[in-house]
Amino acid sequence: MLMKSLNGREMKNLHFKWSSENKPKIHVMEGEEFEVAIPDSSTMQISRSSTLEQVRSIDSSLFDGAVGPVYIEGAEVGDRINVRIKKIETENWGWTAIMDNFGLLKNRFRETLVIWQVGKSEIRSEGDLLKNIKIEPNPFLGVVGTAPGKGEYGMIPPQYFGGNMDNRFLSEGSAISLPVSVKGGLLSFSDPHASQGDGEICGTAVETGARIVAEVQIVKGKETGSPIIEGMKKEAGKVVISTGIGPDLFLDAQNAALSMISNLQEKGLTAEEAYILCSVAGNLHISEIVDEPNFVVSMEMPSYIIDQI
Repeated sequence: MLMKSLNGREMKNLHFKWSSENKPKIHVMEGEEFEVAIPDSSTMQISRSSTLEQVRSIDSSLFDGAVGPVYIEGAEVGDRINVRIKKIETENWGWTAIMDNFGLLKNRFRETLVIWQVGKSEIRSEGDLLKNIKIEPNPFLGVVGTAPGKGEYGMIPPQYFGGNMDNRFLSEGSAISLPVSVKGGLLSFSDPHASQGDGEICGTAVETGARIVAEVQIVKGKETGSPIIEGMKKEAGKVVISTGIGPDLFLDAQNAALSMISNLQEKGLTAEEAYILCSVAGNLHISEIVDEPNFVVSMEMPSYIIDQI
């Protein structure tokens, strides 16, 4: 029997809001593998040949169009579903952009576009920006979610039912537990990334399209709260860490990022290159949140990347 598939490169199979009114595109049984073709986060508005001027004119209402929903037979309100991502195959290119009014350090850097060549073992820029830097791929899904029980939600902010979590642990082999708030769950996928650092600080990662294979298990009568992910952590080895210290976690995160950007500039990168590199490969962490009134946020950058500058 052929595996059921859903082609998200057809607009009829996409939705741009989270709602219980979204109509299922395919039905699958518990334990049945299915595949989904997922467009990049711009919903195919950005191409490999796009210019920065073209990026400035794209329709932001089409960001993170989600493929689905998928109706899970037997999933009832009050259950939860465990979604296992069995395979992720990205396209062979991707993009990252600094856009006005977006990101942790919004409006501090010039708008910038990087087009990446995405290979099995490395990601590298196709242009002059960051041209000597190679990044290890870590494909994952930025968006996985079920339908809300009531109400209507936009695609960008994450919600209790999942959505745009941008959590790099949603990689191949991982599983995520999500609530079933409507019959069938109404599961959707979006926003594949070839690489991202924790925090995605410039607002974009290495955005790309992907084909995934997934399956779902139902846990009866065990409604979960916030999503729970079971994934694998790859240790980075030697790292360089900058810090932000103060009473405001958001400002601490900004200061940790600015400190790392300054460090990378001293090694020869432009400010925009450093900001993008922190977004696609640097990881923000809360290192300390108990020694009030001040907290510590760290920005971690793998040394193997810094050594290439």
